[in-house]
Amino acid sequence: MADQRYSQRGVSASKEDVHAAIARLDKGLFPNAFCKILPDMMGHDAEWCTLIHADGAGTKSSLAYTYWKETGDLSVWAGIAQDAIVMNLDDLLCVGATQDFLLSSTIGRNKHQVPGEVIKALIEGSQAFCDRMAEWGIRIHFGGGETADVGDLVRTVIVDSTMAVRMRRREVISNDRIQAGDVVVGLASFGQARYEDTYNGGMGSNGLTSARHDVFHHDLASRYPESFDPETKKSLVYCGPHALTDKIQIPHYGEMTIGQLVLSPTRTYAPVLVPVLEAWGDRIHGLVHCSGGAQTKVKGFISKLRVVKDNLFPTQPLFEVIHQASGTAWEEMYKVFNMGHRMEIYTDATTAELVMAEAESMGVEARIVGYVEEAPRAEVLLKTPYGEFKYV
Repeated sequence: MADQRYSQRGVSASKEDVHAAIARLDKGLFPNAFCKILPDMMGHDAEWCTLIHADGAGTKSSLAYTYWKETGDLSVWAGIAQDAIVMNLDDLLCVGATQDFLLSSTIGRNKHQVPGEVIKALIEGSQAFCDRMAEWGIRIHFGGGETADVGDLVRTVIVDSTMAVRMRRREVISNDRIQAGDVVVGLASFGQARYEDTYNGGMGSNGLTSARHDVFHHDLASRYPESFDPETKKSLVYCGPHALTDKIQIPHYGEMTIGQLVLSPTRTYAPVLVPVLEAWGDRIHGLVHCSGGAQTKVKGFISKLRVVKDNLFPTQPLFEVIHQASGTAWEEMYKVFNMGHRMEIYTDATTAELVMAEAESMGVEARIVGYVEEAPRAEVLLKTPYGEFKYV
């Protein structure tokens, strides 16, 4: 079974053990918000609150390592730096934060494998992303961070970051406002936004352990044994049909390598969501970043509601490649991979039209992918070309 293959590689889409570990912790000022919200620790103002959030590029950095070793292309590391930032930034956007994000980077490397030129590319990539966001009116303040040589712990390199932001409590979006009658606007993870230089396959930074091993050929295992966990069953290590440099034709965009396709940097929705939140934040009932758990992510934020997604984006080339290479059941694909949209906005139908127009103006495809209705328990129902899948 595909979910067994996933767990045998030491990863989980739903992270039940992690949720159990934090079950008794304080949930913050808004328990159902996408991120934990603390009192205003900086200004001690009762009308404000503080958020601090940590995330990273995950095992995508291992794929970047093998691609860099194969091709000598240092530019892949700028994408990994972006991944580590966006996985924080877009989570914070989901509670309504819009400006003056504080960023700190944490890089842990095996110096025997990862030289200074890679560290330089990662740090410069972080600054370049902040500079690009500034061009679109998004203020991210890069405060440096920590680079540690931890070869006893890390086989190649792990790239994480932490972000903090301060905002007014009255502007917080908490997902307990999601209600029956809402429509769900999906923002595409694929294509080329106005603020992107190239086509984006839509991968994000989730599901990479599964994708890279299922897509790419076993030759990588012998050439780069440091790129995977040696405890993993050999039959599950790089068991796919493709070389990193195999070419794929993307309709309307041209040719790229499959390595580049899977390594597409995680798209941020900040240039779309900041103007949306500033204009219509009081009309937004919920925001869900479809990261871990993918199309089932919203299930953790609703109660006695069913989210029906019956108008999903067509399956994009990246996800076709993964499915064909792995044979993963479609039901599991939608739980592991975002499958075409990585951000959801829960709102009324009128506001949805305004949100979609703003997204389209930024070159990000948007559509109403579904709706919310009452139910006896929290459920997600996907109506796809491959069947109907219910997640409870």
